[in-house]
Amino acid sequence: MNNIKPDHQLIIEGAGCASCVGKIEGALKGTNGVVSAEMNFADRTVQVTGTVKTEELIKAVESIGYNAKPIDDSSEIDTLDEKEAADWKYYKKLIRDTFIALSLGVPLMIYGIVVGEMTVETNLERMSWLVVGILTFGVMYFSGKHFYVGAWKSFKNHSANMDTLIALGTGTAWIYSIAVVLAPDAVPLMARHVYFEATAMIIGLINLGLALELKARGKTSEAIKRLIGLQTKTATVVRDSKEVQIGIEQVLLNDVVKVKPGGKIPVDGIVLEGHTSIDESMLTGEPMPVEKAKEDEVVAGTLNKSGMILFRATRVGKDTALAQIINMVKRAQNSKPPIGRLADVISAYFVPVVMIISILSALAWLNFGPEPAIAFAIVSATTVLIIACPCALGLATPMSVMVGVGKAAEAGVLIRNGEALQTASKITSMILDKTGTITEGTPKVTNIVLAKATDEKEVLQLAASLESGSEHPLAQAIVESALDQDIELLKIESFNAITGFGVEATCNNKTLLFGNDKLMKIKGIDLTGFVGKAQSLAKEAKTPMYFAVNGELAAIIAVADPIKSDSISSIKRLQTNGIRVIMLTGDNKDTAAAVAKKAGISEFFAEVLPEDKANKVKELQDSGETVGMTGDGINDAPALALADVGFAIGTGTDVAIESADITLMRGSLHGLADAIAVSKATLRNIKQNLFGAFVYNVAGIPFAAGILYPFFGILLSPVIAGAAMAFSSLTVVSNANRLRLFKAKEH
Repeated sequence: MNNIKPDHQLIIEGAGCASCVGKIEGALKGTNGVVSAEMNFADRTVQVTGTVKTEELIKAVESIGYNAKPIDDSSEIDTLDEKEAADWKYYKKLIRDTFIALSLGVPLMIYGIVVGEMTVETNLERMSWLVVGILTFGVMYFSGKHFYVGAWKSFKNHSANMDTLIALGTGTAWIYSIAVVLAPDAVPLMARHVYFEATAMIIGLINLGLALELKARGKTSEAIKRLIGLQTKTATVVRDSKEVQIGIEQVLLNDVVKVKPGGKIPVDGIVLEGHTSIDESMLTGEPMPVEKAKEDEVVAGTLNKSGMILFRATRVGKDTALAQIINMVKRAQNSKPPIGRLADVISAYFVPVVMIISILSALAWLNFGPEPAIAFAIVSATTVLIIACPCALGLATPMSVMVGVGKAAEAGVLIRNGEALQTASKITSMILDKTGTITEGTPKVTNIVLAKATDEKEVLQLAASLESGSEHPLAQAIVESALDQDIELLKIESFNAITGFGVEATCNNKTLLFGNDKLMKIKGIDLTGFVGKAQSLAKEAKTPMYFAVNGELAAIIAVADPIKSDSISSIKRLQTNGIRVIMLTGDNKDTAAAVAKKAGISEFFAEVLPEDKANKVKELQDSGETVGMTGDGINDAPALALADVGFAIGTGTDVAIESADITLMRGSLHGLADAIAVSKATLRNIKQNLFGAFVYNVAGIPFAAGILYPFFGILLSPVIAGAAMAFSSLTVVSNANRLRLFKAKEH
């Protein structure tokens, strides 16, 4: 079979509790070629990074008593449908098993309440309880078989899990009870109690808990379902002048695709013909439709609202933006925040410790308890085993992460991993790039102040020709200004981009320089009489740039980049939440000051080189700040990578997005506050879940062992323990699903 690709997922079968996670991850990590393995207990999947054959991974999982199968990425929808169908089938089986077990357990429990002690004193009682014992064995086989099979597999592999605790607890209760029935004389009269109702009720209640948990768990994948649902299954392509409807997987690069009004965009592409408005809210969270015309980009999964368009396919299959978004969300949901790893470590030791406590509890009752000591010992040991199953502990973190990451995706915020999700909640300082982040990133030429030159068009022609080799937004503004005036661009030679300063080249035997005052000083260009003019333009939030020809200043070209309509309110929102906002820009001080003033930012640094941005991040981190960095350009990548959490504007470059931990699909900075709000809500939810699970498991053990008996004569019933254990998991799942109702406040 094919080699496993990085971030490939396997479905794990037979994992019953949190202690299984460490065993499965350990077995996979011990396989040659595996770099990392992370299991999500909430949806029973494991993500493997490395180069290793599928069979080897499956064998590694099977060697420790579990089953695994690869998730086929060829069809996300089919895979999800298959998983849902399997979950539904398992849910119905659990409900059936619950009904069978409780059909026996409930009448027995009622009988015990009405009649009193379930004892074996007469031959008639022996025969009656023998029939009940056989029926209980039937319940154990038909409704509880999976617990005993799982326990046996764990035993063979020298490990223990939830199945071990349930099998030991219910098995001990049944074996003791049947021994009392078959050989009552071997047991003291006071100890001739049977606990068949405990075995049947525990199996029934735990199955019920698993069924309800499974049903509630299904809601957490709704974000993925919605994203996958955006994918259309067919596309209309134009081949040989004919329109052909084909499956989405058959669309090829450079195919011409036709989409009518009301249809979904099947793949990513560039518009060739037509004009329309497209609803991109399902991907970006932006409610307003976006106008699209020739040369504009369209994205798979978005909805064509008005006109018919023809576009050329530029990304198909797994390369589309939607497919990458789905993959990113899945990876993030499968990752662990640092707080979640704590639960994994604890749960790895939890089951063996519980078994030891159970034995010690039984010994204490046998040696120091009242008669019938053996009966009390069995009840306390069984109750400890049942109440301490760490299911809730294993679900506490991944359930919240799955819902939180999905909730963020709905708002157009893509979180790459669990660590970023957790760290974002702790951010104290947020660094913002200016161009394309606070501002629109599509500046326009506003002024041309001539120096030695006398012709504006000639200056614009030379400057635009020079800047045509640069990808900087300010450079593009000059090129677009020339093209708008139908000015022909000239051939450039010896082009050289001087990072942080500007560009230089030759054109028609003329040496051209274009950049900031630092570049002019380095090259010895006299700026006398023009520095003041440049400063005046800068105070108007315009960016003045010097253009020199053959060693002399030819003109100052000013470009203005308007502040985004919602930048001011989103920055204020961050500041209101106690976050220190800092602006870094390579622009000059006067322009930076003007933009910062308009945006409501009191702290800014201008004329900053790319390495200076990273240094500023490091400086803030050294002073104890948790730093977020937001940018959209290649020059922001080092700082994005170094920051505690890097936020990339989704409208920016692929390099910036790849360097960031969180991507904002909208160009709006409100996504920052949304991401932080979701992060805080998710972390709070995780802490609630962990606290509840820890308190339940740890606090429940002493009560199960019988700490209340010496004072109040109360010994917790195994049936109560079974119900409590089953519903503790349901509580965690329900609490995690509360996140689905979370809404970030914009003001």
